[in-house]
Amino acid sequence: MTLPEQKGTVLLIVEDDRDMRSLLCDEFWGTGYQLREARDGDEAFLSVLQSVPDLILTDLRMPAGGDDYVSRLRTVAPHCPIVVITGFGDAALKARVLRAGANAYFDKPVRIADLKACVQQLLGLSTRTKES
Repeated sequence: MTLPEQKGTVLLIVEDDRDMRSLLCDEFWGTGYQLREARDGDEAFLSVLQSVPDLILTDLRMPAGGDDYVSRLRTVAPHCPIVVITGFGDAALKARVLRAGANAYFDKPVRIADLKACVQQLLGLSTRTKES
């Protein structure tokens, strides 16, 4: 699935695992989004304080992350969609994260097509796609 170009739309990808962060960046590279990266929650907060992105795609279990991470993000980016991806989740964690303000929650391994569709929907983009 190829997302339509959206010049000027900024995605912040927050992931402490370098390989996973690279994979996510590779998947969204060339889609027209501007990509910013953060290695942990502290870098994410600094990035958001400098300029709020259009969407935050974030891991949960990482340095300066944790169960209250989403609610802390909400304080600095109250209207920014937040998509959480975690490899350590369960139904109770999912419920807490969504109550804290996440717009979407995915368990790892995540289907990239589902993730892209979610990002597209949260950004209010057309559901039409271009075939490569």
